[in-house]
Amino acid sequence: MAWRPRSELETGAQIVSGQLGKTVQRLRKAYNLSLSELAEQSGVAKSIISQIERNETNPTLATIWRLSQALDVSIERVLASAEDEPFVEKLGRAETPMLVSDDGKVRLAIIGWIRTVEWLQWYDLKAEAGGALESDAHQRGSLECLSVLSGEAEVEIAGHVEAARAGETLRYRCDRPHVIRAVGREPLHATMVCIMKAAVME
Repeated sequence: MAWRPRSELETGAQIVSGQLGKTVQRLRKAYNLSLSELAEQSGVAKSIISQIERNETNPTLATIWRLSQALDVSIERVLASAEDEPFVEKLGRAETPMLVSDDGKVRLAIIGWIRTVEWLQWYDLKAEAGGALESDAHQRGSLECLSVLSGEAEVEIAGHVEAARAGETLRYRCDRPHVIRAVGREPLHATMVCIMKAAVME
């Protein structure tokens, strides 16, 4: 439901929120505005804005609407306190997508956030000795980071091979076919982050 501005002649509903002042102050500072500048742009008295930021007054919806217009954000965002609340999302093992190679030697858990998949992907990689993850080229400029947690990995790109042991990280262009192999006797465990649309490396 969209909020509507009310006339100054109407008292409107009083907003009681311990987070409102912090939110207005944070947005004002984000735009690098002084109290006087925000007052001039919003038409709300400087003293009132100061009281709002210190949570010493409960402004009407009309006042909040004027501030939201001056700060170029929705009134819902001004009223929201999500910025000061922790964001926690938990996925169980069964809810984490898992890719398994045809030979069963490589397991790739998709632990990245689906909302970032177009520009950032990250995985938990586990492979038995001798297992290999073959990947096609990603879009031009993409970069991959492989951090080995245990075991030993070998990355091959365009005929070039580089190895990494536990505690080491390989960063490489992945905009060409590449292969990650588990070498040595121990299973490989690593995290893999792919940065899509990265700056083209010349």
